[in-house]
Amino acid sequence: MSIEPEATEPRWAVPPVGGWTADDLDTLPNLPPHTELIDGSLVFVSPQTFFHSWAVDFFTWQLRSLAPPDLQVVREFTIDIDRYNRPEPDVIVFDSEVVPDPDQTRFPAESVRLAIEVVSPESRSRDRETKPVKYARVKIPHFWRVENHDGRAVVYVFELEPATGAYTSTGIFHDRMKVSVPFPVDLDLTAITPRRRAADPQ
Repeated sequence: MSIEPEATEPRWAVPPVGGWTADDLDTLPNLPPHTELIDGSLVFVSPQTFFHSWAVDFFTWQLRSLAPPDLQVVREFTIDIDRYNRPEPDVIVFDSEVVPDPDQTRFPAESVRLAIEVVSPESRSRDRETKPVKYARVKIPHFWRVENHDGRAVVYVFELEPATGAYTSTGIFHDRMKVSVPFPVDLDLTAITPRRRAADPQ
């Protein structure tokens, strides 16, 4: 009678004393895609909703088409906050002078001009409370939070207040979003709500 080998837990299933570090994200084998590090703990991404995927695509492509030459846009890429925090915003606007290496896995926080989080039910507390505090601490100038309100996108826009070092709200946008920083943007937010495509004419 053969004996089946015992299943072994992946190394990341048991955190070390003191928690994981930012460098561990690059060396731990078989981590699920888009794993983040928050306060030394690994945070795994739940299956994306259609709204989340659609909104991330929308902001990525719209901002890429509008960004000036000194800024670039990337989706779902981690940033270094400190040794125990390496979050992954849904969309990042970063300085073009930071030329990414093809094998690069993260950006320094000081190169990030804007971080965007699209809120999912399981990420609501992190996106509303935990992450903005960490982004403000490393002086990322702009933060946008995108939420699904009954199938319609609402964007909450924040800017870093130099005197306090915290984000202050500069606007809440429903159908149309028009801002001047970090560069001029005028977006039709109703386009984030998917619509049935008309049938092709026969």
